[in-house]
Amino acid sequence: MHLSRTFPDRHARPASGVPRPPAPGPHARPAHRPRRTRRAFTLLETLMALVIIGVGVLAFVDAQASFTRSNGWSSQAATAMLLANEIRELSRRLPRHDPVTGLTLTATGGGGTLLTGWGTEAGEVDVDDIDDLDDLDGKVFGEGGDFPGPIDAFGGIIPRIGVDGVVLTDDGDPLPLSGWTQRVTVEKVDPYNVGTVRVAAYQQAASTTLPAIAVDQFPLRITVVVEHQGLGDAQATEVTRVTWVIPS
Repeated sequence: MHLSRTFPDRHARPASGVPRPPAPGPHARPAHRPRRTRRAFTLLETLMALVIIGVGVLAFVDAQASFTRSNGWSSQAATAMLLANEIRELSRRLPRHDPVTGLTLTATGGGGTLLTGWGTEAGEVDVDDIDDLDDLDGKVFGEGGDFPGPIDAFGGIIPRIGVDGVVLTDDGDPLPLSGWTQRVTVEKVDPYNVGTVRVAAYQQAASTTLPAIAVDQFPLRITVVVEHQGLGDAQATEVTRVTWVIPS
């Protein structure tokens, strides 16, 4: 049995009465597809985006301001520590009391005593005249103080440096570092408890438990307070405080 399969002839003409679809031309457009509608930002979404961006910008600005303040205070603290250590180095080369007059108690006619030798002596009017530790008691180096300053370990004025690294001068003289002061306090302290301050004229009499201590044989506690006053500040502010004890 012979089976045959008939395939339609694509070149065959359509039956009469049935129109043949036209062949696509070279400029024929493809069939249109339905367009996908793009949804724009709503007003609420736009406002929320602006709020998020604004919060981020404000946080960045606040962080930058905090960093600037922190960096400025760090620079001030480093400068203050340097100025305090300059006074400490200055004190290392000084004797405890005046090498000529010493620190003595003299009996007076009324039964009292007179202390001689604490603080600057007559004629000591310059930084170079400071020749012992008790001369530093109550002295302020800087604007409005007893001596120009701030000073270094050799008693010289620490100059002001410009942004270009050049020392600023006035008629050839270096300008001091502006706004900074070094305030020095010298105290006699108990040799058994340096937290106990004794008056300058104090001397310890001998007892059954403690030996006699002369007026000039007590340890000295030195405190340097470094203050800074900026251009817009109403008063100076303490930046650092350094304390050390000179043994007897």
